[in-house]
Parts: sequence; structure tokens; C-alpha cells
Amino acid sequence: MMRLQHYLGGLENLGPVNFFEKKVFMAEWEKRIFGIHTVMMAESVHLDKSLPKYPLSEVPTTFKDTWTWASLRIGAENMQPFEYFKYRYYEKWLMGISQFFIDRGYVTVKELATLTEHYRAHPDSSLPEQPNPALKEQVVRYLHHGDSGLREPVNLGRFALGDTVYVADPEAADHTRLPGFLRNKKGTVAEVYPGAFEYFVSTGPDGLDGPQHVYCVSFLASDIWGPDKSEPNTVIYADLFEAYLKPAHSM
Repeated sequence: MMRLQHYLGGLENLGPVNFFEKKVFMAEWEKRIFGIHTVMMAESVHLDKSLPKYPLSEVPTTFKDTWTWASLRIGAENMQPFEYFKYRYYEKWLMGISQFFIDRGYVTVKELATLTEHYRAHPDSSLPEQPNPALKEQVVRYLHHGDSGLREPVNLGRFALGDTVYVADPEAADHTRLPGFLRNKKGTVAEVYPGAFEYFVSTGPDGLDGPQHVYCVSFLASDIWGPDKSEPNTVIYADLFEAYLKPAHSM
């Protein structure tokens, strides 16, 4: 069974979603967490395989791991659901990043606890400053060029425009790009994107591993939620990796 917090869209009885607060960051510390995440992505070893050519070997950094958006999401989505819903957005980022640094040996639990206690007692204390112009240049370049995974396909796509497909129901993983409400639903290929896309991390039993074709698939809302719970003539579109699709004849 898929973890509840993986994808809330389409679930029943959650009530209306109201966005009254338009601020991107609710507190100053959230900006710093976003910045830490961005720097980690900009110096991630997976950039050696991205289309933009980054001189990572020339960047002075002690960070020697892969860190992508998937890495961030795995840390949050692997939380126990009730814990997940208890914390704010960037609090989950903070916990995921902190645990990653502990797991990889960049900091110990004791060191982190000591620093946390210090800054709680002295919130105005200055943070350590270690100027690193070369790393700053790499971060700026990454922000301009990203880590595009678009590359030549490794094989011909299994599906063509207009094909009827069914969404797979793979084993639950720590992180997925498959909306839960689409599992086992019937759709139609509305667009075949050129090339292949790589997620840079393997989702294990979920199926994402290496370059894959991506398709825009259309679904009748009535085929997802039933005619009694759908507005007439409503179509839902979703971009899905090939691993998440099955041909109609296989069902």
C-alpha cells in the first residue's frame, strides 16, 4: 500500500484546500534551509552525468554524495504519516537534510545537538563563515543551467500517440513520482515527449532507474473517481514515466 503522504491529490474527505498565505517563506531560517538544499544540489556528484558540463573536480568541497530533489523528498516521505502532517513544510526539509548529514557522517548526533542547544540559547550568535568563491560560482552556474536529465533514448518507446494504456501499481517505495489516485486507471497517450529523461536516482521497486521515455496521458475524470463524483467532460492530464504504464492488452 502506498504511503498516504506520497500524493494527496484526488483523495476523498480531506476537505477543501485553501491557500490564504502568499508568502514563499514564513520565517528567515526557511530561506537558509532552501539555500543549503540548493548548494547541496549544485555540488552533488550526480552532476557528472548531467548534460551541462560542470567542473566538479575543481570545486573545493568536502561534499561527496548525490543530492537531488528526490533525495529531499525521500527523507520527508519516509516519515510516519502522522509525524509528516504534524510539521511545516521547511521543518520537514530541515529534518531530512539533518538526518542525511548524520547518516553520511558529515556531523554526529552529539555535535548537532550541541550546536542546536547553543543557537537556541544564543539566537543572535554569528554563524561560521567560510568564504568559498569557487563553490559560489558553481552554485550560480547550477541555478542558470540546472541538471537536465534529457538525453538520447536507450530504446524505442513502447507507446504511441492515441494508445490506450493502464497505470501500473508497483510496490510502494520510499519515494515515487506516480500519483496514487492514478494507479490501475485507464488513460490515453496524449503526447509523446521526444528523447528520454533520467531521474538520477533509483526508486527501487517503484521502477525509476536510468533514462526513460515520458508520456502525457489523459484520463476521464469519471474513469478515476466515477461519474457520480466527477464533473461531466472533465479530463485529467498527467506526465508519466514509461515504467508507470502498461499496454491495454496486458490487462
